Amino acid sequence: MNKLSIIFLISILTLVISCNSKEKDHYKEVQYRAVKGKDTAVMALKISDKRFYGRYELSYYKIGKDSGDVRGDIKGDTLTGDIHYISNGGSWKRIPLALLKKENSLILGKGIAGTYMNLPCFIQGSLSYQNPDFIFEEIQK
Repeated sequence: MNKLSIIFLISILTLVISCNSKEKDHYKEVQYRAVKGKDTAVMALKISDKRFYGRYELSYYKIGKDSGDVRGDIKGDTLTGDIHYISNGGSWKRIPLALLKKENSLILGKGIAGTYMNLPCFIQGSLSYQNPDFIFEEIQK
């Protein structure tokens, strides 16, 4: 190998190593549960400073359950994203998700669902955290 090839090889290795050494997001595992009447919703989330993802399950008393995945972004005290789930063993659905963080709980937002660039979202101005269907409380391990 000549001197130029060695310098080129070292340059490429340095570039590859530096690209792979990005600081990884550190995710914290948190579990939440909400009860409304006899229905129970559970979310097991992995949360970083900017993103979250995890599992979601809503059990309807003596009827069935919805279960699937949640994912999204975090901006301040608001978690926005979507839920991709199977409804009562039927077909897959994807709906928008908005949660407002208050201390150790998450308040589920309600609004008019729409799509933007084929992704579910709430129509601007329709999202509200008043009279929520569920308030998720953190489950202490």
